[in-house]
Amino acid sequence: MKTIITALLFILAVNQIDAQSSKTSTKFIVQGNCEMCKTNIEKVTKAVKGVKKADWNVQSKVIKVTYDSLKTNLKEIHSAISEMGYKTDKIAATKKGYDALPFCCRVSGACSASKKE
Repeated sequence: MKTIITALLFILAVNQIDAQSSKTSTKFIVQGNCEMCKTNIEKVTKAVKGVKKADWNVQSKVIKVTYDSLKTNLKEIHSAISEMGYKTDKIAATKKGYDALPFCCRVSGACSASKKE
């Protein structure tokens, strides 16, 4: 009987932990050019607390992100990528981040501050 109660408590605890995690997957566009961009984009995305996976495709410019929505949100993810210097489909790259990118990683018009008026 004691073993059954212990097993039930363990199962309930595991279910409770699982319920507290809200795994979310999404895709969006991030402008970049090369394998160095891929490394940078994935690294900065994975550094956001709660992001579990990030995979950016050089050809399609699409990043697939899996994250815990209780720990982060899309705005934070887009902001982190923007601060690194890359434009997403929601936020332009910051000038500081864009200017710090190697020349080969710069995309014309990616930074709102790089546009001439």
